[in-house]
Amino acid sequence: MNGKTPHIVQYQGSKRILAPQILQYMPHSFSRLLEPFSGMAAVSIAVAFEKRTENYVINDLNEPIVKLLKSAIETPDRLVEKYRTVWSDQFKYEGGHVEHFYHIRDQFNLGEKTPENMLYLLARCVKGSVRYGKNGNFNQSPDKRRHGTNPKNIAENVYTISYLMKGKVSFSASDYQEVFSLAQPGDLVYMDPPYQGVSNMRDNRYLSGVDFNDFAKALETLNRKGVDYIISYDGECDGKEYGKELPRELNCTKFLLNAGISTQATLLGKHNTTYEALYVSRGLTKKSEGVFQQVSLWEAVM
Repeated sequence: MNGKTPHIVQYQGSKRILAPQILQYMPHSFSRLLEPFSGMAAVSIAVAFEKRTENYVINDLNEPIVKLLKSAIETPDRLVEKYRTVWSDQFKYEGGHVEHFYHIRDQFNLGEKTPENMLYLLARCVKGSVRYGKNGNFNQSPDKRRHGTNPKNIAENVYTISYLMKGKVSFSASDYQEVFSLAQPGDLVYMDPPYQGVSNMRDNRYLSGVDFNDFAKALETLNRKGVDYIISYDGECDGKEYGKELPRELNCTKFLLNAGISTQATLLGKHNTTYEALYVSRGLTKKSEGVFQQVSLWEAVM
């Protein structure tokens, strides 16, 4: 299939731009891809686009996100039509398109967490940046300069993603350790867990954090089971490292991926490049040593 890898909607923190680099560290084929912290599943979509596997587990504690992905993949016609209705209503709303956003947000927080409402909030909010308050409510503001992604563009991407993945995905909104329990040798687990990150701030995309020590212990279980995994976890910008490195005892190899010029630095009048760390499990490193030698990225000292 030709063309660019499709995506449903802009989502801050998505690995869509970095996906081509991440996929360089994956085998060309494997039994199944598991994403315990899927977000908008950019890596799963990229893997499907390259047809590296026919089986996926997409999981995220943010259940409305999972429902949105399931609707996009399994019932794209329904999602496109319902989104078109919600999106079009902003032009008829008595209080204007900004107040329409707040109306949908209120309805969402009161329980109408439908795929089309989730999609509309993502398409209309500032920089596609998901934010939740301590009470668990979606609290991001609308981008007042725009009306969100046009339904025609949504439809084109959604239909392509559905074509690639329909009938191949198991969806869940469980704790990541439950997903780990499903993993078997031959599978590949890709993880982008909530972490401190290069912004030096809590990751508000997630409704709850992940304890560092618990996460490290859970990774040990994958090592014992002989399951391959890749983790996007910490990074650096302007010579400063953000996030705690994973324990060396896990025997992962750490690489730094060029994520481009930092948006925050640009706002401050600087032009600092951000590097995001990628941890590759020992078993996967051994299988792909020849491939890694050809990748012109930096390997951290173990």
